Amino acid sequence: MTQLSRLISILTLLKSKRVLTATELSDKFEVSIRTIYRDIQKLIEAGVPVVTLEGRGYTLMDGYTVAPVQFTEKEANALITAQHLVSKSNDSSFVLDFEEALTKIKSVFRSSVLEKSEMLNKKIHVFGRRSENISSNALSEIQLAATNFNYIEINYRKLDNSEPSFRKVEPYMLLYSDNKWILMAWCHLRKDYRAFRVDRILHFKILPEKFEDREFDPKAYYRANPYTHRKDS
Repeated sequence: MTQLSRLISILTLLKSKRVLTATELSDKFEVSIRTIYRDIQKLIEAGVPVVTLEGRGYTLMDGYTVAPVQFTEKEANALITAQHLVSKSNDSSFVLDFEEALTKIKSVFRSSVLEKSEMLNKKIHVFGRRSENISSNALSEIQLAATNFNYIEINYRKLDNSEPSFRKVEPYMLLYSDNKWILMAWCHLRKDYRAFRVDRILHFKILPEKFEDREFDPKAYYRANPYTHRKDS
Protein backbone atom coordinates (compact mmCIF):
# COMPACT_ATOMS: atom_id res chain seq x y z
CA MET A 1 0.00 0.00 0.00
CA THR A 2 1.33 3.43 -0.93
CA GLN A 3 1.51 6.27 1.58
CA LEU A 4 -1.30 8.11 -0.20
CA SER A 5 -3.59 5.07 -0.01
CA ARG A 6 -2.74 4.65 3.67
CA LEU A 7 -3.43 8.32 4.43
CA ILE A 8 -6.84 8.08 2.76
CA SER A 9 -7.61 4.91 4.74
CA ILE A 10 -6.55 6.52 8.02
CA LEU A 11 -8.74 9.55 7.29
CA THR A 12 -11.68 7.26 6.47
CA LEU A 13 -11.25 5.47 9.81
CA LEU A 14 -11.01 8.73 11.72
CA LYS A 15 -14.14 10.03 9.98
CA SER A 16 -16.04 7.10 11.47
CA LYS A 17 -15.69 8.92 14.84
CA ARG A 18 -13.43 6.22 16.24
CA VAL A 19 -10.54 7.00 18.54
CA LEU A 20 -7.51 5.15 17.19
CA THR A 21 -4.14 4.60 18.77
CA ALA A 22 -0.87 4.61 16.86
CA THR A 23 -0.43 0.95 17.79
CA GLU A 24 -3.83 0.02 16.32
CA LEU A 25 -3.01 1.85 13.09
CA SER A 26 0.44 0.31 12.98
CA ASP A 27 -1.00 -3.20 13.32
CA LYS A 28 -3.75 -2.58 10.79
CA PHE A 29 -1.48 -1.27 8.04
CA GLU A 30 1.54 -3.40 8.99
CA VAL A 31 3.91 -0.45 9.30
CA SER A 32 5.99 0.92 12.16
CA ILE A 33 4.57 3.26 14.78
CA ARG A 34 7.11 5.85 13.61
CA THR A 35 5.55 5.64 10.13
CA ILE A 36 2.11 6.25 11.65
CA TYR A 37 3.44 9.33 13.44
CA ARG A 38 4.68 10.65 10.10
CA ASP A 39 1.32 9.84 8.45
CA ILE A 40 -0.59 11.76 11.13
CA GLN A 41 1.76 14.72 10.69
CA LYS A 42 1.14 14.62 6.91
CA LEU A 43 -2.61 14.77 7.49
CA ILE A 44 -2.22 17.72 9.84
CA GLU A 45 0.00 19.54 7.32
CA ALA A 46 -2.70 18.95 4.68
CA GLY A 47 -5.22 20.77 6.87
CA VAL A 48 -6.96 17.78 8.45
CA PRO A 49 -7.70 18.68 12.12
CA VAL A 50 -6.40 15.53 13.79
CA VAL A 51 -6.67 15.81 17.57
CA THR A 52 -4.49 13.83 19.99
CA LEU A 53 -6.39 12.69 23.08
CA GLU A 54 -3.85 12.18 25.82
CA GLY A 55 -3.62 8.52 26.75
CA ARG A 56 -6.34 7.52 24.28
CA GLY A 57 -5.21 8.13 20.70
CA TYR A 58 -6.21 10.15 17.64
CA THR A 59 -9.56 11.50 16.54
CA LEU A 60 -10.91 14.29 14.34
CA MET A 61 -12.02 17.68 15.61
CA ASP A 62 -15.77 17.81 16.21
CA GLY A 63 -17.71 19.13 13.23
CA TYR A 64 -15.04 18.33 10.66
CA THR A 65 -16.41 16.98 7.40
CA VAL A 66 -14.97 16.41 3.95
CA ALA A 67 -16.96 17.98 1.13
CA PRO A 68 -18.47 15.23 -1.00
CA VAL A 69 -17.28 14.84 -4.56
CA GLN A 70 -19.87 16.21 -6.95
CA PHE A 71 -20.33 14.73 -10.43
CA THR A 72 -22.03 16.61 -13.24
CA GLU A 73 -24.67 14.83 -15.30
CA LYS A 74 -22.28 14.58 -18.26
CA GLU A 75 -19.54 13.10 -16.06
CA ALA A 76 -22.00 10.55 -14.67
CA ASN A 77 -23.14 9.72 -18.21
CA ALA A 78 -19.52 9.12 -19.24
CA LEU A 79 -19.15 6.60 -16.42
CA ILE A 80 -22.37 4.81 -17.34
CA THR A 81 -21.23 4.63 -20.97
CA ALA A 82 -17.85 3.27 -19.88
CA GLN A 83 -19.68 0.62 -17.85
CA HIS A 84 -21.36 -0.71 -21.00
CA LEU A 85 -18.08 -0.81 -22.90
CA VAL A 86 -16.25 -2.50 -20.02
CA SER A 87 -18.97 -5.15 -19.77
CA LYS A 88 -17.91 -6.39 -23.21
CA SER A 89 -14.38 -7.11 -22.02
CA ASN A 90 -13.45 -10.79 -21.95
CA ASP A 91 -11.64 -10.46 -18.60
CA SER A 92 -13.95 -11.14 -15.66
CA SER A 93 -11.60 -9.66 -13.02
CA PHE A 94 -11.56 -6.32 -14.84
CA VAL A 95 -15.35 -6.26 -15.22
CA LEU A 96 -15.92 -7.13 -11.55
CA ASP A 97 -13.48 -4.52 -10.24
CA PHE A 98 -15.00 -1.83 -12.45
CA GLU A 99 -18.54 -2.71 -11.32
CA GLU A 100 -17.52 -2.52 -7.66
CA ALA A 101 -15.73 0.78 -8.18
CA LEU A 102 -18.71 2.25 -10.05
CA THR A 103 -21.08 1.19 -7.27
CA LYS A 104 -18.97 3.20 -4.80
CA ILE A 105 -18.81 6.18 -7.15
CA LYS A 106 -22.57 6.15 -7.76
CA SER A 107 -23.16 6.27 -4.00
CA VAL A 108 -22.06 9.94 -4.03
CA PHE A 109 -24.20 10.97 -7.03
CA ARG A 110 -26.83 13.55 -6.27
CA SER A 111 -30.29 12.00 -6.41
CA SER A 112 -31.17 13.88 -9.60
CA VAL A 113 -27.95 12.77 -11.32
CA LEU A 114 -28.44 9.18 -10.13
CA GLU A 115 -31.99 9.14 -11.54
CA LYS A 116 -30.77 10.40 -14.92
CA SER A 117 -27.87 7.93 -14.97
CA GLU A 118 -30.26 5.02 -14.36
CA MET A 119 -32.40 6.27 -17.21
CA LEU A 120 -29.38 6.50 -19.52
CA ASN A 121 -28.33 3.00 -18.51
CA LYS A 122 -31.51 1.66 -20.16
CA LYS A 123 -30.93 3.72 -23.28
CA ILE A 124 -27.44 2.39 -24.13
CA HIS A 125 -26.80 -0.88 -25.94
CA VAL A 126 -23.40 -2.01 -27.15
CA PHE A 127 -23.36 -4.60 -29.91
CA GLY A 128 -20.48 -6.67 -31.16
CA ARG A 129 -19.29 -10.21 -31.10
CA ARG A 130 -15.99 -11.62 -30.00
CA SER A 131 -13.90 -13.28 -32.63
CA GLU A 132 -13.10 -16.05 -30.15
CA ASN A 133 -15.08 -17.20 -27.18
CA ILE A 134 -12.14 -17.16 -24.75
CA SER A 135 -12.33 -15.45 -21.39
CA SER A 136 -9.68 -14.52 -18.86
CA ASN A 137 -9.47 -13.64 -15.18
CA ALA A 138 -5.97 -12.19 -14.86
CA LEU A 139 -6.08 -8.55 -15.95
CA SER A 140 -6.57 -6.92 -12.53
CA GLU A 141 -3.67 -8.84 -10.99
CA ILE A 142 -1.43 -8.15 -13.98
CA GLN A 143 -2.18 -4.44 -13.68
CA LEU A 144 -1.01 -4.50 -10.06
CA ALA A 145 2.14 -6.39 -11.00
CA ALA A 146 2.94 -3.85 -13.73
CA THR A 147 2.61 -0.83 -11.44
CA ASN A 148 4.49 -2.49 -8.56
CA PHE A 149 7.26 -4.05 -10.71
CA ASN A 150 6.55 -7.63 -9.66
CA TYR A 151 7.66 -10.59 -11.77
CA ILE A 152 4.90 -12.85 -13.10
CA GLU A 153 5.17 -16.56 -13.84
CA ILE A 154 2.74 -17.74 -16.50
CA ASN A 155 1.76 -20.87 -18.37
CA TYR A 156 1.07 -19.59 -21.84
CA ARG A 157 -0.58 -21.28 -24.80
CA LYS A 158 0.18 -19.87 -28.24
CA LEU A 159 -2.47 -19.83 -30.94
CA ASP A 160 -0.56 -22.34 -33.08
CA ASN A 161 0.63 -24.57 -30.25
CA SER A 162 -1.57 -26.70 -27.98
CA GLU A 163 1.28 -27.27 -25.51
CA PRO A 164 1.60 -24.42 -22.97
CA SER A 165 5.03 -23.03 -22.17
CA PHE A 166 6.27 -21.73 -18.83
CA ARG A 167 7.46 -18.12 -18.83
CA LYS A 168 8.83 -15.69 -16.28
CA VAL A 169 8.06 -12.15 -17.43
CA GLU A 170 8.38 -8.52 -16.44
CA PRO A 171 5.04 -6.79 -17.21
CA TYR A 172 5.40 -3.35 -18.78
CA MET A 173 2.33 -2.41 -20.79
CA LEU A 174 -1.24 -3.47 -21.51
CA LEU A 175 -2.96 -2.66 -24.77
CA TYR A 176 -6.40 -3.46 -26.12
CA SER A 177 -6.73 -4.48 -29.77
CA ASP A 178 -9.40 -6.40 -31.69
CA ASN A 179 -11.34 -7.14 -28.46
CA LYS A 180 -8.26 -8.67 -26.84
CA TRP A 181 -6.02 -7.54 -24.00
CA ILE A 182 -2.32 -7.82 -24.84
CA LEU A 183 0.46 -7.82 -22.25
CA MET A 184 3.79 -6.41 -23.37
CA ALA A 185 6.51 -7.90 -21.20
CA TRP A 186 10.18 -8.78 -21.07
CA CYS A 187 10.32 -12.56 -21.44
CA HIS A 188 13.21 -14.28 -19.67
CA LEU A 189 12.82 -17.33 -21.88
CA ARG A 190 13.21 -15.35 -25.12
CA LYS A 191 15.50 -12.66 -23.65
CA ASP A 192 13.45 -9.98 -25.38
CA TYR A 193 10.14 -8.13 -25.27
CA ARG A 194 7.15 -10.24 -26.21
CA ALA A 195 3.41 -9.77 -26.63
CA PHE A 196 1.12 -12.14 -24.70
CA ARG A 197 -2.62 -12.36 -25.13
CA VAL A 198 -4.08 -12.26 -21.64
CA ASP A 199 -6.85 -14.69 -22.57
CA ARG A 200 -4.19 -17.30 -23.49
CA ILE A 201 -2.56 -17.19 -20.06
CA LEU A 202 -3.73 -20.48 -18.54
CA HIS A 203 -2.24 -20.01 -15.08
CA PHE A 204 -0.30 -17.19 -13.52
CA LYS A 205 1.46 -16.32 -10.29
CA ILE A 206 2.48 -12.85 -9.12
CA LEU A 207 5.88 -13.12 -7.46
CA PRO A 208 6.94 -10.93 -4.51
CA GLU A 209 10.31 -10.48 -6.21
CA LYS A 210 10.75 -7.05 -7.85
CA PHE A 211 12.45 -6.35 -11.17
CA GLU A 212 14.47 -3.31 -12.25
CA ASP A 213 12.63 -1.08 -14.69
CA ARG A 214 14.09 -1.48 -18.20
CA GLU A 215 12.37 1.79 -19.18
CA PHE A 216 10.43 0.22 -22.01
CA ASP A 217 9.89 2.78 -24.78
CA PRO A 218 6.63 1.83 -26.55
CA LYS A 219 6.99 4.32 -29.40
CA ALA A 220 10.47 3.10 -30.30
CA TYR A 221 9.39 -0.53 -29.97
CA TYR A 222 6.31 -0.18 -32.17
CA ARG A 223 8.27 1.68 -34.82
CA ALA A 224 10.59 -1.31 -35.00
CA ASN A 225 7.77 -3.88 -34.60
CA PRO A 226 4.62 -2.33 -36.13
CA TYR A 227 2.59 -5.58 -36.10
CA THR A 228 3.45 -6.70 -32.57
CA HIS A 229 -0.19 -6.61 -31.41
CA ARG A 230 -1.08 -9.17 -34.08
CA LYS A 231 1.56 -11.66 -33.03
CA ASP A 232 1.25 -14.44 -30.49
CA SER A 233 4.45 -14.81 -28.46
